[in-house]
Amino acid sequence: MSDLTVSLIQANLHWEDVPANLAMFDQKIDSIKERTEVIVLPEMFSTGFSMQSSKLAETMDGSAVQWMKKKAKEKNVIITGSLIIEENGEYYNRMIWMLPNGTYGIYNKRHLFAFADEHNHYKAGDKRLIAQVKGWKICLTVCYDLRFPVWARNTLQDNGAPAYDVLINVANWPERRSTPWRALLQARAIENQSYVIGVNRVGNDGNNIYHSGDSSLIDPIGEIIYHKAHDEDVFTYTLSRAHLDELRTKFPFMRDADQFMIL
Repeated sequence: MSDLTVSLIQANLHWEDVPANLAMFDQKIDSIKERTEVIVLPEMFSTGFSMQSSKLAETMDGSAVQWMKKKAKEKNVIITGSLIIEENGEYYNRMIWMLPNGTYGIYNKRHLFAFADEHNHYKAGDKRLIAQVKGWKICLTVCYDLRFPVWARNTLQDNGAPAYDVLINVANWPERRSTPWRALLQARAIENQSYVIGVNRVGNDGNNIYHSGDSSLIDPIGEIIYHKAHDEDVFTYTLSRAHLDELRTKFPFMRDADQFMIL
């Protein structure tokens, strides 16, 4: 299987301003000159981490989803990030995996952040999404999910292959808890023998909570390939399939793992 090129966009979001955020990400995506195949945006990239779900939610035909479709087609890339979505009278913090042809996968955030009252404004998801591109399997998670390793557990399938190769976490994770953010990203990479991509926002949100970003790309043994704090940034990198396969062959730890599943 071939390598995979990804781009991480760390941005200062405009609070509850969908048009401004879409225009900003238009510019940032247009600034990417290298050929890339997957672009990762932060959690609630069109609004910031707002509890105004009924005010800000859109349907899957809404402006931000349509923008993802248009931009993915225009750039011939996959774009992923989460949005506030309303469906059948329920509100979700929904991560979308948008393909260039307009088809998409969805992942509804499983672990809602009760500390910020998220559980009273959104409905939790109950299904993982492992997306695929170029033979790579990619597990999608959102922010607080990162604290719960069982949900993100990588296991060997019946064919002997791991369930996924890359774990993506998109976040609005405040600076006051940046040490756990950095440590948990690294831990998830080590324990799951996968690349981990964490994309966070920077700057103050509408509640005057500061976010330092600390977006990161970590290899399957926990080596930090990329880390950026405080500043907006766009980073593109090619994940090596050979490196991943070599590490898993040399250190076949997953075959000794406990077998369990979430009911």
